[in-house]
Amino acid sequence: MQAFLIFAIGGFIAQLVDGSLGMAYGVTSTTILLAAGMTPALASASVHLAELGTSLASGLSHWKFGNVDWRVVLTLGVPGAIGAFLGATALSNISTEAAEPWMSTILLALGLYVLARFAFRPLRRRQLTGVSSKLLAPLGLVAGFVDATGGGGWGPVATPTLLSTGRVEPRKVIGSVDTSEFLIAAAASLGFLLSLAHQNLSWTTVGALLLGGVIAAPLAAYLVRIVPMRLIGVGAGGLIVLTNARTLIKDFDLPGPSHTVIYSVIVVAWAAAIAYTIRVIRAERHQPETDPADAAEPVRG
Repeated sequence: MQAFLIFAIGGFIAQLVDGSLGMAYGVTSTTILLAAGMTPALASASVHLAELGTSLASGLSHWKFGNVDWRVVLTLGVPGAIGAFLGATALSNISTEAAEPWMSTILLALGLYVLARFAFRPLRRRQLTGVSSKLLAPLGLVAGFVDATGGGGWGPVATPTLLSTGRVEPRKVIGSVDTSEFLIAAAASLGFLLSLAHQNLSWTTVGALLLGGVIAAPLAAYLVRIVPMRLIGVGAGGLIVLTNARTLIKDFDLPGPSHTVIYSVIVVAWAAAIAYTIRVIRAERHQPETDPADAAEPVRG
C-alpha cells in the first residue's frame, strides 16, 4: 500500500507538471520507477500504459478549456505514434546512451531560447500563424521514437520545438502536445505488450500512476488557461534547461561539488526570469491599449 501511494503521488506530480508545461510526465514517472529498481523496458512500458488514461484525461481537460489545436494534434500525433511503436519494439536492442548527450545539448539550447524569448520578447496573437506540417510530421516521428526508447521525451522534444517557433500560442502548444500524447501512449503500449509478453508487468504500479495523473489532469489544464502565456513559456524554458542540465551532468560524470553550483546558478537565473516576467506582465496590464490591431485582438498575458 505504501508503494501504491508513493507511485500515485508521483503520478499526480508528474501530470501536474506535464499538463501545465506540456512535458515531463514520462521523465518524472520513469525516474521514480527506475529508482524503485524496475528495468528500463518495464518502466517505460508501465509509464506508457498509465499515459493511456492520463493523456486521455489531460486531452479532454485541455479541450474543455480551449487549449487544443486539432490540426497540430493529428499532424504531430500520427507520425509520433509510428515513431513510438518503432521505438518500443526496438528498445531492447537499441541503446540511446551515445545519443543522449547530443540530444540534451540541443534541448538545453532550445530551453534557453524559449526562456529568453518569452521573458524578453513577448508574442502577440497577430504573429501566431501556425506551424507547417513539414515541421510537425518529422518532429512527431522523432519525438515518438525518443519517448518510447527513453521512457519519456514526447513533451521535452515536441513542446520546446513548437514553442521556439513562436507561431502557436503556448497554451495551445501544451494542450495539443498533451492531447496527441494519447496516440503515442497507445502505439508505444502496443509495441511493449508485443515485445514484453514474456515479462510480468506490475498493473498495480500502472494503476497508481494512472490514478494520480487523472486526478491532476483537470487542475493542470485549468492552470494553463489562467496563467499568462509569457509566464508559461518562461516556466517551460526553465524546466527544459534544468532537466537537460541534469542529464549532461550525469553523462559527463562531473564532480559532486560542481553539481550544486550548476543547479544553483540555473535555479537563481530561472527565478530571476520568472520574477522579471511577472513584473513586466503587471506593468503591461496597467498600460492603455494604443495599437488598434491590439485593441481588436487582445493579448493574453
